[in-house]
Amino acid sequence: MNLLETHDISKAYGGVHALDSCSISVEQGSITGLIGPNGSGKTTLFNIMTGYERPDAGNVFFKGQPIERQTPDKVFSQGIGRTFQLTRVFPHLTVMENMFVAVQRKGTKGLFGRWSSPHEQKKALELLDFVGISQHKDLLAGNLSYGQKKLLEFAFILIAEPQVVLLDEPAGGINPTMINYLADRIRNLNQRGITFLIVEHNMEFVMGLCHTIMVLHHGTKIAEGPPTTVRENPVVLDAYLGE
Repeated sequence: MNLLETHDISKAYGGVHALDSCSISVEQGSITGLIGPNGSGKTTLFNIMTGYERPDAGNVFFKGQPIERQTPDKVFSQGIGRTFQLTRVFPHLTVMENMFVAVQRKGTKGLFGRWSSPHEQKKALELLDFVGISQHKDLLAGNLSYGQKKLLEFAFILIAEPQVVLLDEPAGGINPTMINYLADRIRNLNQRGITFLIVEHNMEFVMGLCHTIMVLHHGTKIAEGPPTTVRENPVVLDAYLGE
């Protein structure tokens, strides 16, 4: 079953076509990679799938329902979480206060400056422990390392119990030890039923983690298949070598 799909998505900025009739599908329960040369349209597609931009044409479907005209918060509340190339945490709040904001965004009644239930606070701590930064719960988020900020952002979206998570370059700018740790966490969550769509330039990371790889070039999908097949596809090699 396809959980998340795009049908013939097109998006242009002036005379530049970022996406050109781009259709992809993400199978429920999969870890799917989305790769391609710089400027191939990967982040634009993420933005359209999560409500941050509107397509010029085409549709996005989540569980069979169109969502391309919904706001980011509406998309989030339906079960689609995402991270960004540049981490979006609140640097002047503590790590735990960031998680409190996540609970509020989820739509629970935590709007009066306190946790609305002990269960929420316990869950936030468990998620911080799951991503490996619970020892920093009272530290200002701005004082975390770049990799730790990525882990906080990861925990931030997990508190909403998403069905599918879109990760935008999760391995970018972090050390190999943390990359391996992040891959382990993704596999763990996938085994619990969470679906992943991952944009990534680190080929070792994405090829070792994903079940299926899709390749974008000039705003459209040019290849799809298991990592071993995609790695040897001459069309894919030409796209990267041409870049």
